[in-house]
Amino acid sequence: MQPKRRWETLEALRISRKGRLPYYRDSLLQEENMLEGCRSPKLSTYSGWVLEQLHARSSWNMMCSDNSTAQESSLPLSSLKNALSPTLQLTSALSPSEPTNITKTLDLHPPEMEQEPSVMLLSPRAVEVEGCIRQYQKIHRIKGKEELQERQERQEQLGKNMSDLASEQLKRFEELLELKHRQECQNLRELMEKGCKEALGQQEKLKEEHRHRAKILKLKLREAEQARQRQEEGRERLHHLYAIQEEVLQLNQQIDPNYKQKELLRMDISGYSSRGNQICGLVSGLIRTCSEQGLPTQEDISSGERALKDMRDLIRNLQQDLAAAVEKKRRKDEEEAMAKEKEKALDQVQEMKTQAPTPVPTQEPRHKEKADLQVKADISMMVWYQQLQDKCAQCVASFSVLTSSKDPQIKRLKMDLQKAATIPVSQISTIAGSQLKEIFDKINNMLSGKQIPCAGRMVSVTQHPHGLDFVYYKLAEKFVKQGEEEVASHHEAAFPIAVIASGIWELHPRVGELILAHLYKKCPYSVPFYPAYKEGMPTHEHQRALGYQVEDSKVEQQDNFLKRMSGMIRLYAAIIQLQWPYGTKQGAHPHGLNHGWQWLAQMLNMEPLVDVTATLLFDFLEVCGNALMKQYQTQFWKLILLIKEDYFPRIEMITSSGQMGSVTRLKQFLQQCLQQKEVPLPKGVLTSTFWRT
Repeated sequence: MQPKRRWETLEALRISRKGRLPYYRDSLLQEENMLEGCRSPKLSTYSGWVLEQLHARSSWNMMCSDNSTAQESSLPLSSLKNALSPTLQLTSALSPSEPTNITKTLDLHPPEMEQEPSVMLLSPRAVEVEGCIRQYQKIHRIKGKEELQERQERQEQLGKNMSDLASEQLKRFEELLELKHRQECQNLRELMEKGCKEALGQQEKLKEEHRHRAKILKLKLREAEQARQRQEEGRERLHHLYAIQEEVLQLNQQIDPNYKQKELLRMDISGYSSRGNQICGLVSGLIRTCSEQGLPTQEDISSGERALKDMRDLIRNLQQDLAAAVEKKRRKDEEEAMAKEKEKALDQVQEMKTQAPTPVPTQEPRHKEKADLQVKADISMMVWYQQLQDKCAQCVASFSVLTSSKDPQIKRLKMDLQKAATIPVSQISTIAGSQLKEIFDKINNMLSGKQIPCAGRMVSVTQHPHGLDFVYYKLAEKFVKQGEEEVASHHEAAFPIAVIASGIWELHPRVGELILAHLYKKCPYSVPFYPAYKEGMPTHEHQRALGYQVEDSKVEQQDNFLKRMSGMIRLYAAIIQLQWPYGTKQGAHPHGLNHGWQWLAQMLNMEPLVDVTATLLFDFLEVCGNALMKQYQTQFWKLILLIKEDYFPRIEMITSSGQMGSVTRLKQFLQQCLQQKEVPLPKGVLTSTFWRT
């Protein structure tokens, strides 16, 4: 019963509050408690074996101690074994190899046991209890170390596993981020490609719209150009129709003054007057209809030309009838005069027979007759005139292949070249100097062989071997025609046309020669040259040689003739004094004021013509007088004085009372210049301010 009570005692101690308190013998148990917490100690299955080992050592120690101690420790070993019989029974149940393993685990070497302080037991029971407690504590401490080591290994393994897991998760996260980044880049790239494709599609669409609009605009420009050409042709037809009406009215006015001679000539011309009024009404109605409907058509022009032809035929018939009546009256008057002279002669003879002859004193003439002036032009001028006409004829012959060709392409090229040469000259005006410079550059570029736009196409004189000669001729012809038409109607237009003609003349001398050739042919008074009448020459041919326009043997009216001659002389007077301000050479004028002085001197050496001489002298001096005054000074004033005192009386002698208009203008101009000692600047002269606009 004693061993049983021991175990009950141990069990009671373990269950008690004090038995549950931990005992820390050294720092190792303290570390174990910190790790284990408040876990209560439990006896292992190896407790019996441990107590047996401890009992063997304690028996050895008790043999060497005092007698009192030996008596107390001389308890039979069987009692200890009986007390620890449950433990020994558990130990014997184990395999023989397990105690060895426990011994190795406990590592209980004799030296270590010797180092521990000896416990002085008062009784064997206390020693046994104390030994059991110490063995139990050691075993528990060793087990705690093993569990601590295992736990540390598990924690390390867990930390390693967690680290590996975190690394793997980080890698997966980075791969996910990289995948998202690639997807975003791919989406952005696809979006950019889509935007680029849309932009390219939009650009192509805009290009297509631009081409479509350009095509439409080109068609509109072509239509506008065609409309403009139609308008221009219509305006030309309208001007032509106005000219027809003006000429018809002027021709009709020639009928009225002849009524004064109807009683003298004893002829009735009322039929001519009625027919003339009828033709005038027809032309006026035609123009009124054209004004209401718009621009006239070619049929209207044909109708107007037929009316003009009828009026000219009417005037010619009237003139023929009047001439016949005048000739008949003249012959009758001559016969009557001859009869009277015969009677007078007979009377004188009878008188001489009855009376003696008496001497009659001779008288000196009160005024000495002036020397006669020449009728023909100077020989050198005529040689120069003939040379220019020959050059003009050679130029026409050189491009005859171009004008006579029936090839549609060459015909179209000829029309394009003619438009390129004449249209810029028609656009010359006094609006601004910059506009004149553009026109000059366009003409110069064309003559230099460059391509210029014309009627929606590019044209150049190099497209045909004789294209340059053709353009030279048409350009010179257009300049003279502008003087004949534009300057004749607007005197101020002479200066812008002349300054461009002078500049082109300086850069392209052949154009200047052709300008003079056309001018001399249309206005022989610019030489000056008075074509003489040759025996056998038709009257209309002589009139054409004098500069009159003759159509169907009908000669133009004197007023219209003088107007055209005035325009050409004004253009010539402007050309000889102007020079292109933007020229690079800035050399001498190709046809300067010396030619104007020569023309004026030659004009004063020839007999004056009715209307023509007074008109041309006034126009020339009004345009060019100021420049001649500055150039020749005293000599110029001597020439003006000569005109007033010597030449002007000759003009008055040949001028009838109904033709004094031009003579009066010339007289007033000469008097004003001599009184003010100054020739005024002509109207429309180009100033420095004009070239800055």
